[in-house]
Amino acid sequence: MLSLNVFILAVVCALVGTAVARAAAAAGDATRGAAVFALAGGCGCHTGPDGPVGAGGGEVPTPFGKFYGTNITPDTETGIGNWTDEQVEAAVRDGWISEGAESPAMPYYRYAGMSDSDLADLIAYLRALPPVRRTNTPHEVTLPLARQAYRAWRFLFLRSQAGIAMAPAEGVERGRYLVDHVGICPDCHTPRNRLGASDETRYLAGTADGPGGAKAPNITPHRTGIGGWDKSDIVTLLKLGMRPDFDNVQGLMAEVVDGKGGGLGYKDAAEKDLEAIAAYLKTLTPVNNPIAED
Repeated sequence: MLSLNVFILAVVCALVGTAVARAAAAAGDATRGAAVFALAGGCGCHTGPDGPVGAGGGEVPTPFGKFYGTNITPDTETGIGNWTDEQVEAAVRDGWISEGAESPAMPYYRYAGMSDSDLADLIAYLRALPPVRRTNTPHEVTLPLARQAYRAWRFLFLRSQAGIAMAPAEGVERGRYLVDHVGICPDCHTPRNRLGASDETRYLAGTADGPGGAKAPNITPHRTGIGGWDKSDIVTLLKLGMRPDFDNVQGLMAEVVDGKGGGLGYKDAAEKDLEAIAAYLKTLTPVNNPIAED
């Protein structure tokens, strides 16, 4: 009987602990959310070249048309001011908005692995942004029956992911989490097939046909990637935008490092998080995939 009571007590404590963790996550904290926003490269697609931060207008060119990041400031008419937290979460992690399925140009399938606590903090940060009344730019989509096409893409390529309450706190596991589900590095650095789905057999191996046709380098520890870099080289690039050869990064990478439109970027992230990312990247399977530089 005693052992049964101990078992029941342990189960109750575990359930209470989970409930407390989820309740804390639901509250959200804008200060912590700023750190998540920075590690997400400032959610740059949702900011135009000249800002304001989060007011929409960032271009996402794809083979299926040009998409524009939406207004995610708390404006009640053109932003997310009237959205519930649950609606924001559904858009970020599940790819569902009031109009139906979102385009995979919004990488919800990667944000799906973001922890409950980090997402709650991110939402709190978005609600703390200055509201900006700016109407969303319509997408220039070449697909017929686009919403149905997005649903078909989900059916073909979407794999469900189990959510987690809290993110890993440190080390390689935290680095993996940040790379895959917050910074979403595979979104640019992993090749895609003709339907826009990632080729995970070449995970982070770079592509000559990245976003907008730009090249994204191999960031696996192969000699054609970052095999000759040490961890401090990776941290320096993420913090300062400078490579070991003293050349600066350009284009989209420069935007996620510096932040877009005056917003936060990797340069504003905690050193220990950048070190965790570097540690994880050095553990990857090296992939031979040279990406010729211009």
